[in-house]
Amino acid sequence: MGTSGAQAARAETVVERAARTGVITLGGRTDLVPYSFLNDQGELVGYGVDVARRIEAEVSRYLGKPVRVEFEAVSDPDTLFKQVSRGEIALSCGAQFTWEREMFVDFSIPFSLSGIRILTRANGFSGTPDSLAGKRIAVVPGSLGEKAVRDLRPQAIRVAVPGLKEGVASLTAGRVDGFAGDSILLAGAVAAAASPGLALVPEDPLVRYAVGCMMPENNSTFRNLVNLAIAQMIQGYVIDEPAATATVNRWLGPGGVLELPPELIKAYFQTVLLNHEQINVPTTR
Repeated sequence: MGTSGAQAARAETVVERAARTGVITLGGRTDLVPYSFLNDQGELVGYGVDVARRIEAEVSRYLGKPVRVEFEAVSDPDTLFKQVSRGEIALSCGAQFTWEREMFVDFSIPFSLSGIRILTRANGFSGTPDSLAGKRIAVVPGSLGEKAVRDLRPQAIRVAVPGLKEGVASLTAGRVDGFAGDSILLAGAVAAAASPGLALVPEDPLVRYAVGCMMPENNSTFRNLVNLAIAQMIQGYVIDEPAATATVNRWLGPGGVLELPPELIKAYFQTVLLNHEQINVPTTR
């Protein structure tokens, strides 16, 4: 989109554009397990996609007319960030919150919690900052994983890789000792690759951060609708509402990609909700 297109996108709010076009543009990658990826049938699925569908329904209710989410594949995280900040893409769900990014885009309340950990071979090393000295650690340039390794253990040997798939491949081939990145994405990549004998270390992430949806700044109505859709889902999970429970567990909980204990998920969701009004979600059984 050229300069005039970007200015037009800025002049019109996301909700106004959705009312006019019936479309909300969702940007992201197609290989980011468990947030947005193609399944065996070539269909786009993922936790972030399911959240976006809930946002689609919430905006439709607000406008009183059908609105649909249209996905635009963007493989480079920096490009995606710039497109959202310019208003060319309205939504990206599965984005890692940082205060630096918050200066240029808005974030929703979180629907996941993650952090930086090291993927290594089982019984390799502990993953603590001291244990990284002299180790060859694969990192994606410009990522939060690279920043964490650089800041916490400069003596680690950082090895640049293009992305998740290449980092896991370098590790399994023995070219590096570990791969630093988002713990949920690393777990998803391992599950997708079916690679045995790997472990995530340390037990407590080197750095923690929230994961939510990223939006253009100064779209308060849209941000409120996004937050409402996410709050209804996480409140539903806390009270065992079947639809919300199925959505979250499909990706994070028992039988899902990550298989986290429901008690752990509920505890985090409750901390998110404590900062906002409780929402009464009807339970249908």
